[in-house]
Amino acid sequence: MNYKSQIALVAALAISLGVSLVSGSIDDYFLDILLNAGINIILAVSLNLVNGHTGQFSLGHAAFMGVGAYGASIVTLEMGGSLMRIFGSGAFGTGILFLIALLVGGLCAAICGWAVGVPSLRLRGDYLAIVTLGFNEIIRVVLQNTSGDGPFGGALGLKGIEQYTNFFWVFGIAAIAIYVISALVNSTYGRGFLAVRDDEIAGESMGVNTVRYKVIAFVTGAFFAGLAGGLYAHLRSTISPEGFNFLKSVDVVVMVILGGMGSTVGVIVAAIVLTVLNETLRDFEQYRMIVFSLLLIVMMIVRPQGLLPESMFQRRKKA
Repeated sequence: MNYKSQIALVAALAISLGVSLVSGSIDDYFLDILLNAGINIILAVSLNLVNGHTGQFSLGHAAFMGVGAYGASIVTLEMGGSLMRIFGSGAFGTGILFLIALLVGGLCAAICGWAVGVPSLRLRGDYLAIVTLGFNEIIRVVLQNTSGDGPFGGALGLKGIEQYTNFFWVFGIAAIAIYVISALVNSTYGRGFLAVRDDEIAGESMGVNTVRYKVIAFVTGAFFAGLAGGLYAHLRSTISPEGFNFLKSVDVVVMVILGGMGSTVGVIVAAIVLTVLNETLRDFEQYRMIVFSLLLIVMMIVRPQGLLPESMFQRRKKA
């Protein structure tokens, strides 16, 4: 990535901070939609690294989001008082506390990504999808069956989580996620991801350690999904295991497919569109999945490459 990308990242962080300072003047309803769209952008971009750039098929992204949400929430609920006494109770202390909580949540998700990635990423296609789907359900069931008096809250989940999430945190982390993943994919090292996607057997014959690249993609995607989970938990202030079930993973997969596999711009647009569509259909919740399914079927027939496919931007670069 060149200096222009670094300047764009700094500009995005500055804009996020500026908007955050005046976010009090934004209607709470529209601000909530914006924040949800930002969290979905992080989820979609991180899953795009695995499903789009590396050519794998994961159905367990919501599990990493859930691990991050619980990890970050436990830090603020159980250790928040102690950390605030160390760093202070002002804006600086709160920011440091929230940053630590998010990093803990992200690292917990990354560790889970490594734990499920190492043994399962020797699999391909449908087999990998089944394993990640099973992992998603294992995480949900484990969280659901913990003691209600324990730190995980059992089936009822966790309540009373401080609402630290704001515009700066959401879109600042979204900008970082986009920059890091784009830089990783477009680097010399990142060509290994594309080799895995385009022809794994040919890559192995040329000496590319395909399992290594798949695990790195899985761990990186899980880390950012964990950050998104921490942001979500501290936006909603209440989380439960059912909020990170299979349907949530499907939502993120749909964003990646509709946006265009491997297209960063495409999945960002799809994440925003589907977030708004989901909010529009709130009063028709029972029909939401039907609409999403029909939308996916139509897209696969009319435009199987997605809204903004990766090839579109490749042609522009060559031109």
